[in-house]
Parts: sequence; C-alpha cells; structure tokens
Amino acid sequence: MKRMRRASTKPELLVRKQLHRRGLRFRVNHPGLPGRPDIAFTRARLAVFVDGCFWHRCPEHGVIPKHNREWWEAKLRRNVERDREKDTALFALGWHVRHFWEHEDPARVAEEVTHLRRRLLDEPAPNTRSPGAL
Repeated sequence: MKRMRRASTKPELLVRKQLHRRGLRFRVNHPGLPGRPDIAFTRARLAVFVDGCFWHRCPEHGVIPKHNREWWEAKLRRNVERDREKDTALFALGWHVRHFWEHEDPARVAEEVTHLRRRLLDEPAPNTRSPGAL
C-alpha cells in the first residue's frame, strides 16, 4: 500500500486540467485544512475531493477483495468514516464540501465545480455585463 498515490492521481489531474482550462485557480492538497482536499478554492471556501472507487467504496464499482475479507472491510469502512469526519470538520470551519468519484467525467465534474464556485462567490456568469456598463 506504500506504493499507492495519495495525491495527484490521474482522475485528479484530469479534473484539475479541466478547471485550469476554465481559468480557475485553486490550491492543491491544502495542508491547513482537514483531510487535505484535492482541490480547494479558498475564497469560495469550497473543498473538492476526487475519491477512488476502491478506497472509498463506490456503490457502482467498489469491491471487497476475497482474500482477507474481514480486514479489508474494516479498512475500507474506516476510510469512509474518516471521509465523513473530515467533511464534518470542514463544515464546522465554514467550508462547502463536494465529493466526486474517479469514474465521473472530468469535464462534467469541472463544470459542476465551476457553477458551484460561482454560486458561492455570487459572481455573474462570464461574458455578462453589469447594468449600465459600456
């Protein structure tokens, strides 16, 4: 398990690339926040996690290995509990938390994150002018 990447996995990189392409800037694995969110928008107080299907027990793709099943069930159950604990800690700090699965389309994830960030910041949609602007 030491060889498993904890940060900058391929699904994360694909989402980050899509967000960057949309002109968004963010913190990666913010060390000052509970759970070190994969992507953090500090002004909007939005924490985004891209969860692996195996490690976070995706309802569609999560499987339990047949060998040493009890140990794996406890391990994966604890991962999910830890996710909820860090979400609670982030909520207590006034952050909004959004989780996505690694199998979700990165472009769709980036679009949803973009809309949520804009709504949290109460920004006007791009290419719109305020009334009275020339």
